[in-house]
Amino acid sequence: MSGADILVQALTDLGVEHVFGYPGGAVLPIYDALFRQSRIKHILVRHEQAATHAAEGYARSTGKPGVVLVTSGPGATNAVTGITDALLDSIPIVVITGQVPTALIGTDAFQEADTVGITRHCTKHNYLVKDPAQLGTVVHEAFHIAISGRPGPVVIDVPKDVQVATATYRTPGTIQHKTYRPQVKPDTALVEAAVEMLAAAERPILYTGGGVINSGPCASMLLQELARITGAPVTSTLMGLGALPASSDQWLGMLGMHGTYEANMAMHDADLMVCLGARFDDRVTGRLDAFSPRSKKIHVDIDRSSINKTVRVDLGIVGDVGRTLEDMVRIWKARGHQKNDLTGWWRQIGEWRAKDCLGFPEDGPEIMPQRAIRALYEATRQRKPIVTTEVGQHQMWAAQHFGFERPNKWLTSGGLGTMGYGLPAAIGAQIGNPQALVIDIAGEASIQMNIQELATASQYRLPVKIFILNNEYMGMVRQWQDLTYEGRHSESYSEALPDFVKLAQAYGWTGLRIERPDELEGGIAMMLDTPGPVLVDCRVAKLANCLPMIPSGAAHTDMILQETQVSGTMDDEAKALV
Repeated sequence: MSGADILVQALTDLGVEHVFGYPGGAVLPIYDALFRQSRIKHILVRHEQAATHAAEGYARSTGKPGVVLVTSGPGATNAVTGITDALLDSIPIVVITGQVPTALIGTDAFQEADTVGITRHCTKHNYLVKDPAQLGTVVHEAFHIAISGRPGPVVIDVPKDVQVATATYRTPGTIQHKTYRPQVKPDTALVEAAVEMLAAAERPILYTGGGVINSGPCASMLLQELARITGAPVTSTLMGLGALPASSDQWLGMLGMHGTYEANMAMHDADLMVCLGARFDDRVTGRLDAFSPRSKKIHVDIDRSSINKTVRVDLGIVGDVGRTLEDMVRIWKARGHQKNDLTGWWRQIGEWRAKDCLGFPEDGPEIMPQRAIRALYEATRQRKPIVTTEVGQHQMWAAQHFGFERPNKWLTSGGLGTMGYGLPAAIGAQIGNPQALVIDIAGEASIQMNIQELATASQYRLPVKIFILNNEYMGMVRQWQDLTYEGRHSESYSEALPDFVKLAQAYGWTGLRIERPDELEGGIAMMLDTPGPVLVDCRVAKLANCLPMIPSGAAHTDMILQETQVSGTMDDEAKALV
């Protein structure tokens, strides 16, 4: 078989159904092999960055690895942003890149780039395949690495002559990488110690992250059971939303920079913090020396390098979060532990909740963006939508005001904060879930980063919905300029926005505009009732701020709760922290 045929056969044997990509000279043999088969469907995007984000959306919404195919040189370098995004958010994708013929590598040939060198630090692993006989084994191994342990992106760089040369297709059978063997089963003695610490705690908090989502739906169910039997409050990172239903009485909301007052204060005053599949990101911890200063700390993570990397913990447990939760629940019940009397703790949490930190003013003629998100949630909650976002204020408002009841329904760029993520991610999610309602909550600036993917949705007749919160600003940039630069709005106002309704129509979408509060409910209903892809341009208050907020480098107790506090008059110490 040719190398190209070996590659396609390996993908078929691994159960791949969709590949997101864009052709070019260095991958034409692979595209020809795809043309000659019918098992794998190729999704033609309009930009290679979009291919990677679409693969991420597919992976996160289905639990299966996403696959990308791009050409050499600019095809590969355009994919780097999405590859890095997948690494930071632990998303399993396999990216196949074309490369110039092996004899030309290093000669600055046309569309040559050192793809392996460029992606070495933004992948779990990468390969340059110089022998077609190794291609089948490499593909199988790449998928194993992408999905096992802490998931992440793997790149396979395939020179054009390797795609054309012939060899025997070999599969590796059971894959056991000689060096990569992540520990899945936690140490039982350590889990027992964690259970005893939890049983003795008077002010515990469960701090959950994307690792709970990545571990599979059973992990989310086990988290809910652990919360039930211990009575402990639960908070989450941006990536962990949906692991515990937002309707649960034990849910405190997201914590961190734009988290709730009750979540951040509970984290600060807890006497035991159990971190489950999170990595103590700086947007969560704030000032490290003030992060949960009174608590003993337990950290469960499958990536042993994450433990004690940022925050020193009292007990580190290496293992899959789902397996660890299973053991914790089993040991708790086997030892006859009862739910602790946390009455005083919950009374204190109730006082923090009473501040209604997610409240917002509504005394003008404009649509408040928070109200728009809540209206969208109320209109769609029964349909269990998959929600993607771009990056900015709208992303945080969605995290705060859209309640997620299940895992794998919230797809956003967390670690890298990639503008332009939401639309291609929604396309990938729609491909993987053709019957689902998929909504990209966007900002007018971020949506333009990959606006060309409107054509992809049109070509494949994908009924994606885009809901733009249009305030004419790069809102988060403008908010920071008000906060720390005395209101000097340097290049944060969009002087020349397109007519989004006409732009949508030009791409074959339905375009709608909502301008007044009394149009909100009807406009959302029209979006949902209209077949096919729909883009909604929802004009919202231009200067609304995303609150609450912890300024960068500040402590959890230094939260900005009111609009009047975003005044551009931070003291010198606070500015130094930022």
